[in-house]
Amino acid sequence: MRARDIQLAGVADVRRRVLMISGAIDTAGHDVSVCVNLPEPGRWQIIKSETNLTDQTWVAMQVVTDEESTFVNDEDTLVLSRQFSKSFMTPDQRRLTFYDGEVRPGEAVLKVYTLETGSRRPTYSYSRYSPISTDTAEQSSQTLQDLITDGMGERPVVEVIVPVTIIG
Repeated sequence: MRARDIQLAGVADVRRRVLMISGAIDTAGHDVSVCVNLPEPGRWQIIKSETNLTDQTWVAMQVVTDEESTFVNDEDTLVLSRQFSKSFMTPDQRRLTFYDGEVRPGEAVLKVYTLETGSRRPTYSYSRYSPISTDTAEQSSQTLQDLITDGMGERPVVEVIVPVTIIG
């Protein structure tokens, strides 16, 4: 992996408890482990945008939290993506999968969710799923359904510490 394969930066608005992260991903064969430096632990709304610089279309994205963090899943909290119309969160609120859409090469994906963390340095990892070109539509559909239910298998991981600017 080259350092330029993944470029991410963040801004934390302390008054609004919002962390905005943007950047680009140019690696298809690795999952990405992201560590952010928050000004304080607690509940943070995450707004994340990244551009797909790979040559593959992403049809699902999975986010998995560390042991000190969970996703917030209540009626007042947004969990959405502009590119994916559906999401699935596990009952333990540690894995979130966005699906039923796509992010083509050169396009950006926007995801919004909220984390509750007991740490100032939460770490979460995310994976992307692209169908295998030799699979039939039925095989790809079944694989996607299995990934949503069981989670995406582990692949080699690239670790990234995201620089965060504090405002507010």
